[in-house]
Amino acid sequence: MSSRMSDPVELVPELADVSAALFKATGNHSVPRGTIGLIQLRAGQIVGNTYLTVLHTDLLRKAGESEERITSVSSWQDAPYFTGAERAALALVEAVLQPSAHGERVSDELFAQVSEHYDPKALTTLMIAIGQVNFFIPVALIAKPVPGRTFAEPWV
Repeated sequence: MSSRMSDPVELVPELADVSAALFKATGNHSVPRGTIGLIQLRAGQIVGNTYLTVLHTDLLRKAGESEERITSVSSWQDAPYFTGAERAALALVEAVLQPSAHGERVSDELFAQVSEHYDPKALTTLMIAIGQVNFFIPVALIAKPVPGRTFAEPWV
């Protein structure tokens, strides 16, 4: 099994700086790292990418998340394992990544729901965390890295 392309960091070294900056911005402690992992796993599921789902599942396991919570991300709406704040964050990532049949992707109602759980700094951090995974979605879909490998490991 091999990737379609070489490690993008080898080809564009500045990518390492962008990645580090995004990780630092999402690590400001205003949103639990576990919540960020859950929404990033959900993003990988939505776009149907094995690399991203394996990556975020592994990161969640290493952080101590339970198998029930990890496996229930795909069906979070009726799973009993998530807090109200986590549900709001998962609803937000779904709204951003999926078209809406009812107009705006992020409705005023959803924004109000998320704002009940997150202050402005945390909400901004959530936006950055969604942007962080969205930044890497094209890399994952186009380069098709081998699942289970990180940027630090050989891609081909």
